[in-house]
Amino acid sequence: MSRLLDPKILMTIKNLQLAAKTTIDGFMQGINKSKVKGPGLEFSQYRSYQPGDDLRWLDWKMYARSDRYYIRESEIETSISVRFVIDASASMNHADGGITKIEYAKYLAASLTYLANQQNDSVGLYVLQDNQLYALPSKKDHQHFSRLYFQLENIQPGGRFTEPVQYKDIFAGSTKKELLIFITDLYQENGEIFKLLDELSAQKHEMIVFHILAQNEMELDYKGFTSLEDLETGEVINIDPGRDAGAYKQTLQQYLSSIRQQLLNRNIFYRLINMQQPLDQALKDFLNQRIKLKA
Repeated sequence: MSRLLDPKILMTIKNLQLAAKTTIDGFMQGINKSKVKGPGLEFSQYRSYQPGDDLRWLDWKMYARSDRYYIRESEIETSISVRFVIDASASMNHADGGITKIEYAKYLAASLTYLANQQNDSVGLYVLQDNQLYALPSKKDHQHFSRLYFQLENIQPGGRFTEPVQYKDIFAGSTKKELLIFITDLYQENGEIFKLLDELSAQKHEMIVFHILAQNEMELDYKGFTSLEDLETGEVINIDPGRDAGAYKQTLQQYLSSIRQQLLNRNIFYRLINMQQPLDQALKDFLNQRIKLKA
């Protein structure tokens, strides 16, 4: 199963919903044995049914897979609204090993959407690109989830990040408890992404930022290239990977540390993901980090 969840192999599954099911079902096979508890996107613990247990908490999908009765436990049983905000500016077309950032983002969002559906949460989708905002408000009926997967599949990055004037639809959410998940490479020219995060965090909803980076940009691994072009501005810079790699990595680590601290100061959960990492492992690492911070 873990080999199938390698990004290069997983992305050969053209049906995004099927790929999400593959990811989450494989992930749950490993997580069921843990002692993880919690609401929303924090997975519950399963235990064998015991006489006297409330039958309402039987997990029939687990029964269908294992032919055994399991009770799903959590510290708080609740349904929430999960809203995905996807950065679809041109920089998300950056590729490494045949995979683009936007492809990884789609599969990550699809997997978490599938999980939210399993937990009876409503899900919405907001796509930011080229001074436009696509908005699909949160719902949880079957047709809505199918429409959301369709929209995810058809995201085509382009242009620069959306201007603040377009953000109003993101702020039109419910006053109920919400979880906002922002998937981005955090490429910005003038702090526009942090301006959005500041406005979103002012709503007091829980926020998670998944920061997607490619292995080649983390290592300055561009053998055979002497220049790089900015996908959004068209600016070209000259590089010498063999000479510049050391200083580049040091500067990158300082930048990532600054990003992490800035989001922490805003009470925003931050998770850096190298898109060579299998999706199930990325989910597991994300969950473990959240558990440690909430302990």
